[in-house]
Amino acid sequence: MKKVILGILIVILAGAGYVWYKFSSARGGDKGPKQAAITLKKHSDTFNLAVANAMNAYFDMSAAFVDADTAKVKSHANKFIQLLDSIPLTELKRDTANIFEVAMGSFEGIKGNAQSILTMTDIQEMRKDFSMVSENLYPFFKVINYEGEKMYWQNCPMAFGDEKEANWVSKTEEVINPYLGKNHPEFKGTMLHCGMVKDTIKAK
Repeated sequence: MKKVILGILIVILAGAGYVWYKFSSARGGDKGPKQAAITLKKHSDTFNLAVANAMNAYFDMSAAFVDADTAKVKSHANKFIQLLDSIPLTELKRDTANIFEVAMGSFEGIKGNAQSILTMTDIQEMRKDFSMVSENLYPFFKVINYEGEKMYWQNCPMAFGDEKEANWVSKTEEVINPYLGKNHPEFKGTMLHCGMVKDTIKAK
């Protein structure tokens, strides 16, 4: 009989302990530090490296425009096109909200205008295509959730005349204008730093 009573007491105490534990948890329980949630990169290293390599060719093309060197512009534009094709854009199909389709719209604009640079002989016409490459790059980075090094979206308010502005992407905050450059027929090198930073493009 004593064993039965003892068993009943053990069950009651165990139940009371469980109720206390649940009540304590409901009130907040342990206030100690919680383990941070694991975050995963959205893109593969291959994707991010391919984007970085393509942008390095873009920056080289921009520098060639600063020097008004059409041969180098075309050389870097050709390399830029080749490196664009190495970006594994199919990774974006894993995302929702039609990210792949939207990104491809900008991507085709980037590539198409870069290819147009190769057909031009007049540097001002080449610069106009470069501005369109840039105009498509900016939304492309916004859509794909860019994960690379910080870049700067810059603007020249008089790239093609007093009221004809143009934008470009720079890897430095310092403005080095690819539209007016060092050898402009009217301004020479006096407008090399004309422009401003409008936005930053950076990993979130």
